[in-house]
Amino acid sequence: MSTWLITGCSTGLGRALATAVLAHGNNVVVTARDASSVQDIVDTSPDSALALSLDVTDPAQVESAVREAERRFGTVDVLVNNAGYGYRSAVEEATPEDVQRLFDTNFFGAVAMIKAVLPAMRERRSGAIVNISSIGVRLTPPGSGYYAASKAALEGMSGSLRKELEPLGIAVTVVEPGGFRTDFAGRSLAQSEIAIPDYAETAGKRRKENDTVHGTQPGNPALAAEAIITAVESPEAPLLLLLGADAIDGFETLAARERNDADTWRDLSLSTGYPEE
Repeated sequence: MSTWLITGCSTGLGRALATAVLAHGNNVVVTARDASSVQDIVDTSPDSALALSLDVTDPAQVESAVREAERRFGTVDVLVNNAGYGYRSAVEEATPEDVQRLFDTNFFGAVAMIKAVLPAMRERRSGAIVNISSIGVRLTPPGSGYYAASKAALEGMSGSLRKELEPLGIAVTVVEPGGFRTDFAGRSLAQSEIAIPDYAETAGKRRKENDTVHGTQPGNPALAAEAIITAVESPEAPLLLLLGADAIDGFETLAARERNDADTWRDLSLSTGYPEE
């Protein structure tokens, strides 16, 4: 039996994962900004679940949540950084305040959680950290520049973190879901107040009032949760876990395009070094 601490469990993937972790016989610390929104999950398994209010942008709440989790269950074996939200805006349209708020949650909030659990994980020489990202990091759709950037920051940090923690027995996995039938494109999606007409045919088409994707996404959150548990419990957890056929297709298409660019421009790339002496 292991103890999982999952952020952002009120809806979607976080809720599905918390439920699945309990079904697998593990302990779970179920968190949301308002703990009452996840109390129903805990009520089904009161001995192995704990509901906590957690805003990952609040350092005091981050430290308190980890202390409460350790006090109740002894350890946090798996941290899942799932809390976050989407944001749509052409790059020119976003305000600095919107962008800062997005990064505070999607990137800096995850960093705060990681730093809070690592001392105990390092002492035990065991643990796993799962950072929920998005295939949007690679696809960079118009209107998602800042969201993709916040998740790209999370992924860049995760790659270095894995190299730092692997010798200490701690795994780090990045999860890149495609489109899943959650509230991500509904209540959890923010956007700029400004809409510049020149972007109507690019970023504008993906504004909430024009987007018809919500509720029709191909991915099943319950199956995604099972996939994450399988990856975490495997003898060698992956650095990258893609979820969904659309994520696989996007990854493979972009990889082929980047390989083609590297080959096409190879001679120019190699021309930038000093001549061999």
